[in-house]
Amino acid sequence: MHSLTFRAIQRGTWFACWTLGLLPFLPAKEPPKHPVLTGIEVLERMKFRPLQGKRVGLITNHTGQTHDGRRTIDILAHAPGVELKAILSPEHGPEGKLEGEVESSRDAATGLPIYSLYGKTRRPTDEMLKELDILVFDIQDAGVRFYTYISTMGYAMEEAAKRNIGFMVLDRPNPLTGSVEGPMLDPDKLSFVGYYPMPIRHGMTVGELATMFNEEKRMGLNLEVIWMDGWRPTFWFDETDLKWIPPSPNLKTFAGALVYAGVELLRAGGVSVGRGTETPFELFGAPWVNTGELLRYLKRRKIPGVRFSPATFTPSADLYAGQVCHGLQMRFTTRDRSLVLPVTLGVELLAALHKLYPKQFQLQKTIRLLGSQDTLERIERGDDPRNIASAWAGAWMFWKQTERYRYYLKRATSAAPVPVER
Repeated sequence: MHSLTFRAIQRGTWFACWTLGLLPFLPAKEPPKHPVLTGIEVLERMKFRPLQGKRVGLITNHTGQTHDGRRTIDILAHAPGVELKAILSPEHGPEGKLEGEVESSRDAATGLPIYSLYGKTRRPTDEMLKELDILVFDIQDAGVRFYTYISTMGYAMEEAAKRNIGFMVLDRPNPLTGSVEGPMLDPDKLSFVGYYPMPIRHGMTVGELATMFNEEKRMGLNLEVIWMDGWRPTFWFDETDLKWIPPSPNLKTFAGALVYAGVELLRAGGVSVGRGTETPFELFGAPWVNTGELLRYLKRRKIPGVRFSPATFTPSADLYAGQVCHGLQMRFTTRDRSLVLPVTLGVELLAALHKLYPKQFQLQKTIRLLGSQDTLERIERGDDPRNIASAWAGAWMFWKQTERYRYYLKRATSAAPVPVER
């Protein structure tokens, strides 16, 4: 099965390695905590020079904060020479707690309007952008193609370019490292959960993605990225000294975020993925699943890095709310996690459910997030998931084609690590 990872070799030299097999993503021991300065902290260290004299609209939510918990909203509202005029929020609202469409509101601390980009419109309007010189984006992404925050960023970039408004990205880590995995999005399946043709795990930070979107889509946007200090594309989120702040209501833990890219695929087919429980994406099931049958099947598959055990749960929300679901709990250790390929795991689960429950599980409905008709048809035919994953050559080509946008890879290969100062 395919994965693209990075390895450190002697004297700090790095190289990209494309394999047909399983490479460890992490050492077996407890990972070290690397100090990382996010974009807002680097901007603050620069004394906000790039924003001096500008009227700013800030696209953010509760994840836009510093190590010590100060909101980017408050920092820019009090930054000398910077005039914060408006706040714009993505799906789940400014606090990241809402489901469904979100109404516009007002920030209690600053009194500024908060315009929703997940309500009546997905794009900034003339009313939202009036009197602005620049839009600033500061949101923690999940590293997954169908996570909508990057679509919100892309739409905002397009609208800013049309109006000759500048755009700045305050960069944050890709929590799933710089690795790529999964099928490419078919060109005819672009949507709000598929802004750009790329693998499910794209391996890029929001700053790198913005750079790519601007050039590849020929936006002509006046874009500036405030890059992080200290981050490397080998780092999983919990290898940094940053606190995990759930970027949306159901990405409660990093363990859930680790497998979200694969497990979330099941939901559209009629399987609960643990939304409405304490451990979303770490378990899955449905009222019609035979736990013992599914457990025996998946054990025979010998999927690396994950252990399955029987689970019975009753979601309080989302699919099968209030109904008893039968399924499996997934357990991960640091050692196991080094072998987990979340998208490949997702395809294993899709294939198992389709094989065992072809009448109940609606495989065709998973296409919107899966994004690849070829992968769907191969699952439908009963092809071995390992062989399906081995055919994802598009991910390798994507990585090679986007290598010039991968700022942190270039930085790691050309220079010694930059000391992080606070």
